[in-house]
Amino acid sequence: MAIRSMTAFANTHRTVGPWDYAWEVRSVNHRYLDLGLRLPESLRYMEGEVRAMVSTRIKRGRVEISLALKSADSEANTLRFDPPRVRALLSSAEQIEALSAKALAPFSALDLLRWPGVLHEAEIDRERLQLDALSVLDETLGKLIDARENEGRQLVDIVRPRLAQIAEHILTVRGRLPDVLQAVRDKLLSRLAETSLKPDVDRLEQEMVYLAQKMDVAEELDRLGAHVEEMLRILNSDEPAGRRLDFLSQEMNREANTLGSKSADLGTTRAAVEIKVLIEQIREQIQNIE
Repeated sequence: MAIRSMTAFANTHRTVGPWDYAWEVRSVNHRYLDLGLRLPESLRYMEGEVRAMVSTRIKRGRVEISLALKSADSEANTLRFDPPRVRALLSSAEQIEALSAKALAPFSALDLLRWPGVLHEAEIDRERLQLDALSVLDETLGKLIDARENEGRQLVDIVRPRLAQIAEHILTVRGRLPDVLQAVRDKLLSRLAETSLKPDVDRLEQEMVYLAQKMDVAEELDRLGAHVEEMLRILNSDEPAGRRLDFLSQEMNREANTLGSKSADLGTTRAAVEIKVLIEQIREQIQNIE
């Protein structure tokens, strides 16, 4: 499964047998899978099958599904009358007329049709109707998934370059670490030289070790680099990626904050800020990934 966006729209209008089916499916981002269905009253019985079909193909997102159903032949007569009941009514009328010894008031065919049970809707093949409706829905879901994957590719094209930029900042900061530590050491020695105090060499070395540990960002850089690699792996995989990518972006932001707080020079501070900006841009995109 390719990376998919959660935002898409698809529709299908198809005539199968005596019916016109018009499905519309639209989806937006959501933390979980949330389905909203609008089916004709006569097809409410197939809601369970619709939900099952959607949940096997879509894992996350708010998905709104609607079906409009109508007869393919707008002039077709879907009403049927009951001949035995009509004959029984006519026979009863004749018997009443004979018993009363006088003619009854005339009545029309319309009077007969108004009699309860004479006129009814034609029998509908519910099983055939459901199979055809689900077949057209399956086609529509295929279109929706294609649209989500197309949008997903665009999201990946936005995220990848930003991950590459973060990796470049990591390399830059890592390469400057020895120079930064040396600059701090030189600055401390310079300040001591400006005083009349004679430094204790052992104490000075202890202070330098303490400062080096306090400013050491190697672990943060290692974790940031590992998160970048994991994100790239996920973007190239077939697994649902949205939640995992969101978690990794939060972890990356935490490491970037620590990097900024430990910064001992302007260059590292700027790099930390740039990394945080890139992470935020990435998070904006992956919020919409399934």
